[in-house]
Amino acid sequence: MAKNAAPMGEDAFETMLRKETASVEQKLAAERAQAHAESQQRNADLLSQNSTLPVTLSSIQIHGAKYTRRSFLNPLLEPILQSSAQNANYTLSDMLQEVTEVVSKLQKFDIFKDQIHLHLSQPPHLDPSTTPTDFEVSLRVREKSRLFLKTGTDVGNTEGSGYGTLLWRNIFGGAELLSLNASIGTRTRSAYSADFSTPLFSNPDLRLSFDGIMSSTQKPWASHEEAVKGGGVKLGWLNQSGDKYHVGYSGLWRQVTGLHDRASPTIRGDAGDSVKSALSTSFLRDRRDNPMLPQSGYLFRTASELAGWGSLGGDVAFSKSEMEVAGAVPIPIPGVKGFSGVSFGAGLRAGLLYPLPHSYGLHGAKPSRVNDRFTLGGPTDVRGFTLGGLGPRDGVDSLGGDVFAAGSMNLLLPLPRVGAESPFRLQFFANGGRCVAMKNKTKTHSPVGEGLKAGTVWDGMITASKDLATGLPSLSAGVGLIYAHPAARFELNFSLPLVLRRGEEARKGLTVGVGINFL
Repeated sequence: MAKNAAPMGEDAFETMLRKETASVEQKLAAERAQAHAESQQRNADLLSQNSTLPVTLSSIQIHGAKYTRRSFLNPLLEPILQSSAQNANYTLSDMLQEVTEVVSKLQKFDIFKDQIHLHLSQPPHLDPSTTPTDFEVSLRVREKSRLFLKTGTDVGNTEGSGYGTLLWRNIFGGAELLSLNASIGTRTRSAYSADFSTPLFSNPDLRLSFDGIMSSTQKPWASHEEAVKGGGVKLGWLNQSGDKYHVGYSGLWRQVTGLHDRASPTIRGDAGDSVKSALSTSFLRDRRDNPMLPQSGYLFRTASELAGWGSLGGDVAFSKSEMEVAGAVPIPIPGVKGFSGVSFGAGLRAGLLYPLPHSYGLHGAKPSRVNDRFTLGGPTDVRGFTLGGLGPRDGVDSLGGDVFAAGSMNLLLPLPRVGAESPFRLQFFANGGRCVAMKNKTKTHSPVGEGLKAGTVWDGMITASKDLATGLPSLSAGVGLIYAHPAARFELNFSLPLVLRRGEEARKGLTVGVGINFL
């Protein structure tokens, strides 16, 4: 006689039920995904077949913009309605292209979540005001959280810090943004800033911003701290090619304070307060494939500042300009298909600070101050030298320069068994530069209280510029490991100084560089 089967336990039954339920859910999910894909394909075929169909747009609406002003959104939508009404050859393809551009602009405002759904329909034919060619467009959006609080750590060029950030989005319903920041770091002992920005004319590529700052930064290479308080206004815009521009004004109260016991006479002479009132402009064209690990493309950047001249006020006056050019090209490897991960890159930076007569030139020009000059050297520009290690010095202090030029070349190779798509690279590099101060600063026979005459400044700057090409620049070479994180680039390099000028400070051996902008 056959024995009866043992009854199934409660745990075994629940396990079997869960497995069957999961299997059913997987099948339903697969069926839904297939149905969605088929629906998307049908819509794509329908649009493709009717892309040249003449249409008119009866209405366009945005749903889900609860905190966004209608008066802010209307300038984005009205041009589509006008194009439909004024263009007799307006097609379905034209309409979809313009709607896509509106969706792209809405995403740039950073007040809506990434997925913006488009629904295209025809109004009821019972409506006598419509025609068979009429269409209605509905955009469904989901607004991001208006308040955002974040704390953590951050990295920048040769600095690490802890920070707290409060963002308030869409304050008045027009994509306004208020950013409040506080940070404590290795070099920037404390920094507090507030920035309010708003798009103009409902254009995400045209923004006006107002900012305020209060910071205290250690500058050990020049035996002092610098405290800064002030604010400014800036207008920034982006053209259709992706180039970035800005013009702005800033007013800053600076203090050279906290002098070390070893501070040199030059640093002590620049100690105290100064007020900078300046206009600034910048231009950026970045066509690199990856800013943190460029394998192809180029970068061109300029920045200019005009301080204290004419009616600007303040007690420092100068013109300051800086330029950077960089590029990279991939190197194909025989036998390797596609991207090899091997590339060659080069970069060049140069800058000029020209002292100007203060106000309207009644008392001549004053020599530049230590907190306005260029500094050169360190793990993010000329590797193999200390921070501020290149250029004029007074005792242990780096004084910075009025003219500088620096360049670099590097060869990047993928690590063995890691692959070309990895963010790691082996680097071989050579870099160098010069940082020169204006000559004859103290060799003027102007009366006491008078500044430098125009001819004296011109001759000094010409001499300093010629010095850049006198003899070999300070040079170093080395090998290192790169890790390109989306937020910053990390380098561990072994550097060997090859050419060192008298008084400059080199650093042979291992160095760590963390930053977002490397030479």
